[in-house]
Amino acid sequence: MKDQPALPDRAWPRAEGSWGRSLRIFTERDIERIPALQRLPREQRFAMRVVARVLPFRVNEYVIEELIDWERVPTDPVFQLTFPQPGMLDPADFERVAHALRRDLPRPEVDALAHEIRAGLNPHPSGQQELNVPRLDGLPLDGMQHKYRETVLFFPSQGQTCHSYCTFCFRWAQFVGDQDLRFASREAQTLHTYLKQQREVTDLLITGGDPMVMKARHMERYLEPLLGPGLEHVRNVRIGTKSLSFWPQRYVEDADADELLGLLERLVEGGRHVALMIHQNHAQELRTPMAEEAIRRVRETGAVIRSQSPVLAHVNDDAASWSELWRRQVRLGIVPYYMFVERDTGARRYFELPLARAFEIYSAAMANVSGLARTARGPSMSAAPGKVEVNGVSEIAGERVFSLRFLQARDPAWLHRPFHATFDPTATWLDDLKPAWGEESFFWEEDFAAFRRRREMHSMTAVADGCEA
Repeated sequence: MKDQPALPDRAWPRAEGSWGRSLRIFTERDIERIPALQRLPREQRFAMRVVARVLPFRVNEYVIEELIDWERVPTDPVFQLTFPQPGMLDPADFERVAHALRRDLPRPEVDALAHEIRAGLNPHPSGQQELNVPRLDGLPLDGMQHKYRETVLFFPSQGQTCHSYCTFCFRWAQFVGDQDLRFASREAQTLHTYLKQQREVTDLLITGGDPMVMKARHMERYLEPLLGPGLEHVRNVRIGTKSLSFWPQRYVEDADADELLGLLERLVEGGRHVALMIHQNHAQELRTPMAEEAIRRVRETGAVIRSQSPVLAHVNDDAASWSELWRRQVRLGIVPYYMFVERDTGARRYFELPLARAFEIYSAAMANVSGLARTARGPSMSAAPGKVEVNGVSEIAGERVFSLRFLQARDPAWLHRPFHATFDPTATWLDDLKPAWGEESFFWEEDFAAFRRRREMHSMTAVADGCEA
């Protein structure tokens, strides 16, 4: 880049060991060619193909060979995390696609059926497209989201894929080839212009997909200017990534691994707090020497690693899995950050748990770790009005209730203000809950409805003025 400082003159030492693995990817078209799957019954492989025609599938050889215990398949958690399962689709939808594949219908016809099914899977939950897209000079910035006052999310177009896909991913719509469903942007200059105008923004979150699939030189275009004039208020740089689990080689032996680490170090030395917001769902993801080496090298840059994951049926729906994950992360220098609730999108029917069960798992796991691991907050729902935490189940005024609060909110005045919902053992999401004690609404609902109306009116005015033409 022009007028940018050179990489620091330092070597990034590697631990002893010979790794030498190149990234080899398998997608939906390759299911029958994955050697490890040949041990599974033909009908099970066919079911994978059915689901993979609707929901995105991508896995790499490292995950297959290093993270999955094939003696435990199909119950192995990383297998469930990466390979399609029939329960991920509604049974009627599964049969429609299966019937099409058995008849060997032309691919465009199957694609049309898959598109129809996806439309019913809530591809952009929590109002991401309607409520979160910011504007610059009246025009929508489609590769960005600005939901909370302090934090801007940016979706670089080069980072809209992953080294492997998670079957539960709430951003699955990014990966199915439909441009109307994607958030993506190439415009580094637009990002920086917007940030310069938003002086209240302190945090930039680079997300995707997975930004760590990008070359370091592309990442530099977005992040180096943060050290320049006019952007001093952006103090925190977050990078959302699964790469420390699914491709730790990114930080150890990829051709530009040292260049990437050098960029993180320059940002830290320039006074920015740099945090890798990693997605780790099970301790099994941390068991390889390559993963430990990658974590060590990232921490040497001065960047902090924070971990988050939803609680998921079939993957980590027991307290022992969580306490083991958090203990191992603390040992490696990772800060447990969030336990989320599976979002109401995509394959939620397969992964979701009742909120009461999620809270039981969280509480029991917390009881079995030291204070260093109790930094993880949750269980938290990333819903349209904000991040809502389930604080507990209580008996108050003769009624059994959920105690709730906002950890993050569209209106900062809502933060940490307790509210209560009638206990419902089957509720899995905020929309399933009703206010306790017969109240008509939660305290925030009227203001949130007014916010929705303002956004809708603004969008209608923009269209009428030709701003979105």
